[in-house]
Amino acid sequence: MSEAQLKPLGELVRSREPGCGLPGEVFSRQDVFDTDVDIFFQKHWIVVGVTADVPEPGDVSVVDIGKASVIIVRDDDEGIRAYRNVCRHRGARLKEAGKSTVGMLVCPYHQWTYDLDGALRHTKYMGKDFDATCRNLLPVHLKVVGTHVFVCFADEPPADIATLEETMAPRFAPYGLQNTRIAFESEIVEDGNWKLVMENNRECYHCEAGHPELTMSFVAESTGSSADDMDEESSQALDAYNKLNADCQKDWESQGLLCTAVEALSGDVATHFRTQRLVIAGHGESQTMDTKVACQKLLGDSTRRDLGDTHMWTHNSWTHVMSDHAMISWIIPLTPEKTLVRTKWLVHADAVEGVDYDVKKLTEVWVATNAQDASLVAINHRGAQDPGYIPGPYSPITETYVDQFVDWYGARLKAHGV
Repeated sequence: MSEAQLKPLGELVRSREPGCGLPGEVFSRQDVFDTDVDIFFQKHWIVVGVTADVPEPGDVSVVDIGKASVIIVRDDDEGIRAYRNVCRHRGARLKEAGKSTVGMLVCPYHQWTYDLDGALRHTKYMGKDFDATCRNLLPVHLKVVGTHVFVCFADEPPADIATLEETMAPRFAPYGLQNTRIAFESEIVEDGNWKLVMENNRECYHCEAGHPELTMSFVAESTGSSADDMDEESSQALDAYNKLNADCQKDWESQGLLCTAVEALSGDVATHFRTQRLVIAGHGESQTMDTKVACQKLLGDSTRRDLGDTHMWTHNSWTHVMSDHAMISWIIPLTPEKTLVRTKWLVHADAVEGVDYDVKKLTEVWVATNAQDASLVAINHRGAQDPGYIPGPYSPITETYVDQFVDWYGARLKAHGV
């Protein structure tokens, strides 16, 4: 089929049957991918890192998203800044993707030199009338929430990031997430479209069969299951979870810990997120194989281990914060069928490997889960490209958040004129 014969993206998305998945084309076409990157990764707030990526002044983390690139830097006053990774001379990349430490940012092409506050400090051969103050690095909108580094490339970023910040800052505060370090980090390139990666993350329909390690600590009923149309056994399990959850929340709230679900998932919001303090199974301490803490040095000033799992979704990330560590993953779309999943495990800044924690115990649940999800996304992506694929209905019991994500995706396309 020629490009001229392809259905426009907006028409394609709006033609989906209510309650069913998207047509396979939206996961494979280059023009759809380019539109997605422009709208969802340039004009919306996205997670690109954690504060522990740049722990000291002069530390730099560079992230490429599509044709854009952002420099995250810790300045001399301990603040975190973000700049376009473009020299103000002839546009050369200042830094390659990855982490490094610098005294100043020096363009490798003609050695234009910038201070960590973005000011152009040194050039040669530009003449007496050259005004260096007009050629400072271009800032990128940045917001730090807990330890999450959000950026937005748009000239006017969505203002409703304030809702996320107001909701999450007090939930993250007890954990002192900016006083953490990276105990382990991983990168997986999944063979699937970014939307399929996020759809997979929004449901636990696949968890019982697909995630034996995660289900040691993760209560499937916590992912939005509904009693409607459940069989008796499943309904009893949901009732038991609801009672346990209510009892735990009452206990946590008596100590001033925020628990209730907050959702900003509808199409009229740009900054898509959900949070809730979730019950952990077993001993109730952490997402580990034995459900006990993996790090003896707890986050923040807490001495209590059973604080549940404070989770946060955004449209490109998922976070689980427990008493002993945080696991934060975010995605960067690479091609229509390739998505980078970057994950960091954070522990207290003073925690010592081999003394306070063992890396294998700390990471084994989500290392396994991420690998399993990569395999599941890959078979999903391949099958959705089959000429025989007809989108089927989402489960009204376990896939309601997938349906909401797809609705949000379509609404945001329409809001941007697609």
